[in-house]
Amino acid sequence: MLSAGERPQPALGKNAAAARTKSSLSHSTAPMWTVQPKPEQVQHIWVVTGPAGCGKSTVGRGLQAALNAPFLEGDDFHSQKNKEKMGSGIPLTDADRWDWLISLRNAAIKALSPSEENNFHPPSGVVVACSALKQKYRDVMRVAAYGSPSVQIHFVYLKLDEKALLQRVAARQAHYMKSTMVQSQLQDLEEPQGEWDALTIDAHVPQEQVMREVLEAVGNKLAEYQ
Repeated sequence: MLSAGERPQPALGKNAAAARTKSSLSHSTAPMWTVQPKPEQVQHIWVVTGPAGCGKSTVGRGLQAALNAPFLEGDDFHSQKNKEKMGSGIPLTDADRWDWLISLRNAAIKALSPSEENNFHPPSGVVVACSALKQKYRDVMRVAAYGSPSVQIHFVYLKLDEKALLQRVAARQAHYMKSTMVQSQLQDLEEPQGEWDALTIDAHVPQEQVMREVLEAVGNKLAEYQ
């Protein structure tokens, strides 16, 4: 049986895509892409993943501006108990992460749903910063797109080695995640190799280049739905 990470993504062929109301990428500077959603149009969940220190929040904020989309910071959805554990250098278990992942997934679904908050005109996408270290964690997030052909989920994995991660986390100020947690996260890490909905970005290069490569990869992926 194929796992969720191995299932082929529902394809939108040219004929199917033509049946939808097409959206176009805007080349204006703010935002980079201004896709006006309609009920029948595809909505995207962009999950920026990787261990602590890889740049998830920075890239997520950049995508938020480019896509004119809501942004959900995964750290905000951890329970106080989880934050205290991580702040004390105690790695989270799978059990610690389930409620966190489900809460974050539900928030992503809510962000794409018509509501008073978005004047009943839901956005074309939502950006989520979430470590999603293991495939089964990504599978929890993938449930957001199950049963809804108009929702597509994508993972943007920021790849960085241990030395660079340690340096970045050590430089943080007033953050509950300590540098000692990097090793435990790397032990848990299952890189999304061969997962059809994942884009891997080398994050060793300067931040500006990382952002350019992410925007290019996301733009190319969006073009498949035009």
